[in-house]
Amino acid sequence: MPDRYRAGKRLWSADDIAAVVARYPHEPTTTLAQDLRRTVTAVYQRAQILRLTKSPDYLAGPDACRLRRGDQVGHAHRFPKGHVPANKGLRRPGWGPGRMRETQFKKGQAVWNWRAVGTQRLVDGYFYTKVSDLRNVSWTRNWRPTHVLLWENHHGPIPRAHVVTFVNGDRTDVRLDNLKLISRRELMARNTVHNLPKPLVETIQLLGALNRRIRRRTKGHEEQDRRPA
Repeated sequence: MPDRYRAGKRLWSADDIAAVVARYPHEPTTTLAQDLRRTVTAVYQRAQILRLTKSPDYLAGPDACRLRRGDQVGHAHRFPKGHVPANKGLRRPGWGPGRMRETQFKKGQAVWNWRAVGTQRLVDGYFYTKVSDLRNVSWTRNWRPTHVLLWENHHGPIPRAHVVTFVNGDRTDVRLDNLKLISRRELMARNTVHNLPKPLVETIQLLGALNRRIRRRTKGHEEQDRRPA
């Protein structure tokens, strides 16, 4: 068998694989892992690749432990019916041993990243302003784009299928005279690839054709691998 199997960064040699084949079905995996100087998980994974299982004699012996079925291995260690938990009745309001009371969250305490209404932050190149402090809602309910708020404060709600854009293209330059209301159709036409320089358009088209050919080639190999020999 070729020496091309890996366990972490160490190759599986032919002798190691032969040892797994010969010993795994009949010995505890921990013992085999120690002798091979590998982790138990590595040995389990190698046995799975080699399609090895524990022998019936091993499963019937005392080393099988959790692998053994039908003999209630852990029955002696279970809580009996009616067992009273050791901490029953110990929980009570205000109870806090040691420094627990000092480190507990106080009622009404805000989390570390809480921000007051009116706070601004930069997200994906746009400024957002916090407009509410609702709980258990999407962050977009509490935070709205600053340029949209500015436009609506002066011109009212944005009509359907329209957006507010920046005249100079700088999304951080939030000024009323730098904002413009356009339709989504106009926005799509503005962002189309045909508005780019011709060399860049040709490069994008060639890259798309190359990616499509790679996907077809990869798909063809996958279908060939799935065919029965």
